[in-house]
Amino acid sequence: MSRLAHDWRFDALGTEWEISTPEPLPHTVTRAVRTELDRIDRVWSRFRSDSTVAEIARRAGRYPIAHSDQPLVDWYRRLYDLTGGAVTPMVGQMLSDAGYDAHYTLRPQDVVAPSPRWDDVLGCHHGELDVRTPTLLDVGAAGKGFAVDRIAAIVAEAADSYVVDGSGDMRMATSGGPLRIALEHPIDPTRAIGVITIDGGAICASAANRRAWADWHHIVNPHTASPAREVLATWVIAPDAMTADGLATALFFTPASILRPAFDFADAGFHHVTIRRNGTVEHTDVPGLELFA
Repeated sequence: MSRLAHDWRFDALGTEWEISTPEPLPHTVTRAVRTELDRIDRVWSRFRSDSTVAEIARRAGRYPIAHSDQPLVDWYRRLYDLTGGAVTPMVGQMLSDAGYDAHYTLRPQDVVAPSPRWDDVLGCHHGELDVRTPTLLDVGAAGKGFAVDRIAAIVAEAADSYVVDGSGDMRMATSGGPLRIALEHPIDPTRAIGVITIDGGAICASAANRRAWADWHHIVNPHTASPAREVLATWVIAPDAMTADGLATALFFTPASILRPAFDFADAGFHHVTIRRNGTVEHTDVPGLELFA
């Protein structure tokens, strides 16, 4: 990222962020970035007792959805339908019972129950969430990508070229030429399985080795109350990070051959690389992709 000479690193939403730009961002922009990330955290974090999500877990009722957040809710419903309910925000309690709770105990309970169905929990989700029964939500499958997009929109007001990197989920616009991004090995994070050259849009990844404990990891099957087993890692290239992030999770449950026809960008759909536990690698004809032997 040598053409983007200034790197701003900070922590937010429980992870590391880096924003690269040609020049330092003005104070008004950095303040707006922090304000928006704090707002997202106060609404969607299941690790804060004062968040909207925490209140939804305690009490049924109607909760307004900010106009800026409606795309996230709509995208989750679309993912839910595309994957037969495998990607769902209803997995919060299941993740908590498995040990990935607000205190990070990482100790699974003896019984971890499957997640409830969307329509059993939520009625209307346009303009407000009609919560029929208290439920602990988790938007980890697409929430970070959503946050990356929100921050990219703020940064774009001050910089024509930038990379917003939310712990590996990236949205970028570069005028000085494409960037080469390493694809981290899903078993040995000190190695790369390949590189991709990209000059715009977003690339997001999901891997079973991240946030793993005991016999669990954070990508869980809501129907079986168990971790996804067949896929080790995925990368998705799409126009925006929210889409790429959600699809990177969806590929753990639903084949790309089913998902791709639902999208009209990148020719036949989004581009992806998927590594299965048996060692096989599936990928589209990703421009600029180089896989190592």
